[in-house]
Amino acid sequence: MKIAIIGCGYVGSACSRYWLDRGHQVTVTTTTPERVQDLQAIAHQVRVVQGSDRSQLQSIIQDQDVILLSVGAKRTHRTPEGYRDTYLGTAQTLVSALETAPQVRQIIYTSSYQVYGDRQGNSADETTPVAPVSENGEILAQTERVLLSAQTPDRQVCILRLGGIYGPNRELIKIYRTLAGTARPGTGQEATNWIHLEDIVGAIAHSCEKTLDGIYNLVDDAHLTRQTLLDRLLSLHQYPAVTWDASLPDPRPYNVWVSNQKIKETGYQFQYGDRQLN
Repeated sequence: MKIAIIGCGYVGSACSRYWLDRGHQVTVTTTTPERVQDLQAIAHQVRVVQGSDRSQLQSIIQDQDVILLSVGAKRTHRTPEGYRDTYLGTAQTLVSALETAPQVRQIIYTSSYQVYGDRQGNSADETTPVAPVSENGEILAQTERVLLSAQTPDRQVCILRLGGIYGPNRELIKIYRTLAGTARPGTGQEATNWIHLEDIVGAIAHSCEKTLDGIYNLVDDAHLTRQTLLDRLLSLHQYPAVTWDASLPDPRPYNVWVSNQKIKETGYQFQYGDRQLN
């Protein structure tokens, strides 16, 4: 199978290694020329491409069976303008380029559960209307709609709404250890939704093998409150606990319990969950 990965960062690189090890022909793209040498070790072909370059994207996807769109805004570009260029602009360019690539049978896109917005502790599944609380979130929702418009009887579009990503070199303790011994605003009862890199790769491969279409949430089974997660995580690594000040409002805008039942019903089995604290 021929697979193109548009955006070969943390997730895209892991997927490229997975598919390369299984004998697939993988082409990857990056916007950073300095990464080409490293990426050549995990792909058959590496191309330096900007998401707005229609002719370059068109040439890349011409003979591909599957396209994984896994772009991410750089830290210096996490503004609405940066999001619009990185996510929405790339999706629009890709959909336009698909007009000359009828052989592409599936597009898989890694989106975010942020599109659900703040549901004040209520649950959300794939039938829940999106309600972004920021301009960046609205851009992510628009990006999904643009990509879903590319679905045809011969081409499936699969949207995976990821939780917060953790894994090798992004362990949860590295993310949270700076909070050890501090007082935090709120009660700590807000929902957390995380997904391990290995489950992202596994679910993407599963979506490809099953040729899934439509929207699927991709969060693990743990469903811990922020307080429970931090208590267990910091205790496990022998850090002092966090205290909570309920008199102060929690500034985090995403309090939603995200269901992963739909993708389970397709046969995917999560590898991580409560093990996330190890």
